[in-house]
Amino acid sequence: MTPTTPSRSLDMAVEFPELAALARTVTRLHPYPGAPTVHDSSVGGPLLWPADEPWPEYESRYRPHRPLTTLSDIRTLRTVLTQMWLRPRVPGENALTEAEREVVDRISAGHMQELLPPGPLPLIPLAQLYARDVPGFSFPEGTDLLQVLWSPSDEIEGCSDAVQLRWRLSSDVREVLITPPEPAYVENSDHVPDPCLLRPEQVREFPPNHLLDEELMERLLTWSDQTWSEGRLVNYCDNLSVAPGWKLGGWPAHFTFRDPAESDELQCGVCGGPVEALLTVGSSEWDGATYSWRPVGEGMEEPAEHPYRSTCEPTMVTIGRGYTLQFYSCISMPSHLPRTIMQ
Repeated sequence: MTPTTPSRSLDMAVEFPELAALARTVTRLHPYPGAPTVHDSSVGGPLLWPADEPWPEYESRYRPHRPLTTLSDIRTLRTVLTQMWLRPRVPGENALTEAEREVVDRISAGHMQELLPPGPLPLIPLAQLYARDVPGFSFPEGTDLLQVLWSPSDEIEGCSDAVQLRWRLSSDVREVLITPPEPAYVENSDHVPDPCLLRPEQVREFPPNHLLDEELMERLLTWSDQTWSEGRLVNYCDNLSVAPGWKLGGWPAHFTFRDPAESDELQCGVCGGPVEALLTVGSSEWDGATYSWRPVGEGMEEPAEHPYRSTCEPTMVTIGRGYTLQFYSCISMPSHLPRTIMQ
């Protein structure tokens, strides 16, 4: 059963008729823990990758500045901590066993940078999306599959080989790469997604504040300060415009901790052409401000106690201090490197 986003408390196309023409359909991906295969749409799952096609790589521009880890260690640590949270215990008892504590301490200590291998490192899968699962999204002609890969480092912002797209026709892949290469080390474990299946859902969005003309934005802010719904003041930014979390298409995320991007930043880094919102990677599916977007339905029940891996943070991906990474793709040539901006 697909989780369902609750209806908005007010219809902005009715409250502000000029917004009706600006409404867009977005696909909320609703990732949840699972074991995806190459034939599934997923976050952090295996890719339908041709056995004879080179796997993308990226060579860092600088030496890492933090303790390093590996994909194997990250998987082990997450398994240990998940088991810890699921295990019943009495108050005052150590949450970790002695053996588990040794494992956690070893992984937390990291690895020596002197042991780093030279040269580029393989990227890791971030997302795979089949057209059949996102019917509201327009794929480039002759393709039905979008694959997104990135470097598990701090270099995922901007426009570089650290973040790459592949658009392909799934039926063209006759022999699948069974064991893709993995990077020898990981600089930022927050950029390693846990495998998730998806429950896509289409919802309607309206433009974020920074894309509205100044006069309309001022009227919206005044209206928000004066309008009550369901016993509380409404908030266009958090509750009535852009859906939070992982999504495909629609409007881009709001800018939160920084000023909106200038026009010269919102352009293709390859050809300089215009770009549009493609994929939104959120640190959580909702938070205190955007709680009204929390879907309801099977699998969305609140846990009895705070788990290590919660329903609002299923992918284990954190952007910055809990922000959003917005992917923009080139309108004229979607195969160009995407532009990514932390928002």
